[in-house]
Amino acid sequence: MDLATILQIAGSSLRLATPLLLACLAGLYSERAGVFDIGLEGKMLAAAFLAGAVSAVSGSAWIGLVAGIGASLALAAIHGLASITLKGNQLISGVAINFLASGLTALVGQNWFKMGGQTPQLSGAQRFNPVTLPFAESIGRVPVIGPIYQHLISGNNILVYVALLTVPLTWWVLFRSRFGLRLRAVGENPGAVDTAGVSVTRQRYAAVIICGVLCGIAGAYLSTGMSAGFVRDMTAGKGFIALAALIFAKWRPWPALGACLLFGLLEAVGIRYQGISIGDFTVPVQFMQALPYILTVVILAGFVGKAIPPKAGGRPYVKER
Repeated sequence: MDLATILQIAGSSLRLATPLLLACLAGLYSERAGVFDIGLEGKMLAAAFLAGAVSAVSGSAWIGLVAGIGASLALAAIHGLASITLKGNQLISGVAINFLASGLTALVGQNWFKMGGQTPQLSGAQRFNPVTLPFAESIGRVPVIGPIYQHLISGNNILVYVALLTVPLTWWVLFRSRFGLRLRAVGENPGAVDTAGVSVTRQRYAAVIICGVLCGIAGAYLSTGMSAGFVRDMTAGKGFIALAALIFAKWRPWPALGACLLFGLLEAVGIRYQGISIGDFTVPVQFMQALPYILTVVILAGFVGKAIPPKAGGRPYVKER
């Protein structure tokens, strides 16, 4: 395998891992605060639809991005209201959000564009186009390092770089800031945090809002960055894969990056190498396409060691009288 092929696969892996990484970090904030959120899929789907639709109508991918974040925040607010204020079951709330997003995007899309739930194809300023970093052309002539910089580091759209920068930012926020200390404490022992005079409700709502913003960026990336428009159910389980990556990473940001890149690599390999022959046996295309989902099942089955979630995760906080 030559360098050019390796760089192509690595570049595809990075681009395919971007929505997973953003959704994984979104779940990281929420679950570290004690609010389990399996509605990542629904928020991404709603954001992908509204971002694609508004980009098509307005002609600006940036306006579409804002609309996508708004859609995700609306669903995040519903989840926060149900699970924090009303103290409902967090898992049921997440499932309801997934169903709501799946149905609404198809219904509104069909009535808006009359294209079977899809949006028109996006082009030009309606999409986030690749960004060429400084000196990419000149550095590209340097052996080995040059092609890596020119074809892997450079040439991605801006949301890919946003996702990568979010990893160290999340690490700093969670482990080096007062806000992060309080957020993690709320997920472990909300009673102690409340006794110290910090509002558990406010901290959990802040985490849910951050989760909504990141899911909104992930969904907008799907329809305006990675693809050229929205198609029905285009998230295709990426929200659940992000949850599996979160468990694999044991709720830590840097391992989350590695887990998402692994999923992205498997998907990239499945797309590139279809119809592989091993002797007289040809590997089915469907098996290659199913690789990321097979790994998801393996991870959730517990083959990565015991992953211990935040102690107060999934339980509404009821203040003692």
